[in-house]
Amino acid sequence: MKTKFALGAVVAAVAVFSQTAFAQTAASAPVDRQQRKAETAEANKAGQLTPAGQGNVSPAPAKTSDKTRDQRKAQTQADAKSGALAPAGEGKSGTTQPSTASDKTRAERKAQTEADRKAGKLAPAGDAAAQK
Repeated sequence: MKTKFALGAVVAAVAVFSQTAFAQTAASAPVDRQQRKAETAEANKAGQLTPAGQGNVSPAPAKTSDKTRDQRKAQTQADAKSGALAPAGEGKSGTTQPSTASDKTRAERKAQTEADRKAGKLAPAGDAAAQK
C-alpha cells in the first residue's frame, strides 16, 4: 500500500515539474532582474503602466449631457403624449417574452401529441432534460 502511494506521489511530482519546466522553456528567453527593471521604468515613463488595482477598467460614461434639463423634460413630455414611454417599473429588460398564444386549437394539439406518442417520439416521464 505504501509503495503504491509513494509511486503515485512520484509520478504526480514528475508530471507537475515537467509541465512547469516545459512552460518555462516555451516562453520567451529568460530576462534578468536588471532588464526587467529597465523595461518597467521605460513603460512607466511612456505612461503604459496601469495603476495598481485599476486593471481592465472600461471608460467611464460622460458625466455631462448634451441636452439641457428643459430639452430632456420636453422630450419626455412629447414621448408621454405619443405613448412611447413604458409604464413605470416595466422598462426594457433586453429580452423579449415569448408569445403565450398558440396557433393551434386544443384538439389539434391533442391529436399531434397522440400521433407523436404512437410514433415513439415522446420522451419518457422525467427524461425531458436528457433530450436537450
